[in-house]
Amino acid sequence: MSNAEERKPVGHIVDTVRLDYTYTPGVAAQKFLRGLENGKIMGQACDSCDRVYVPPRGACPRCGVPTSREVEVSDKGTVVIFSVVRVPSAAIQVELPYVAAHVLLDGADIAFQALIQECKFDQVRMGMRVQALWKPKSEWGPSFENIRYFRPIDEPDVPYEQFKEHA
Repeated sequence: MSNAEERKPVGHIVDTVRLDYTYTPGVAAQKFLRGLENGKIMGQACDSCDRVYVPPRGACPRCGVPTSREVEVSDKGTVVIFSVVRVPSAAIQVELPYVAAHVLLDGADIAFQALIQECKFDQVRMGMRVQALWKPKSEWGPSFENIRYFRPIDEPDVPYEQFKEHA
């Protein structure tokens, strides 16, 4: 290699990156994961404002007090906001395009990210009612992967006014 080539800046490199890690959940997350292992979606309610957080955080982000009261919420919910994903990812084996949405579960006061399937991406809308599709019970473990995805259900859309604080 010549001196001129050695001084030429590297424009880019292509490499595979892998990151393995061990996740140790805290008390609140353990209860949530154990609930999923038993086919239940568990949250925790704030003793001060009564808001229900799913997944639980162990403390209310609004009031700053512990959330020790466990609450089971429904696996049905409302799409409050969504995005159509058109960029492939090695970590996500879903046919493009697909919809990633924030779903507000019935009984919860905070939405979480979920995959929407079993409908065309251009049919997903804010206020659409969805329900979790669970893996077969024999495959359940303490993991959010017990829920394959959420799919539309035959219920009327929820008016924006009822979920706008979550959008």
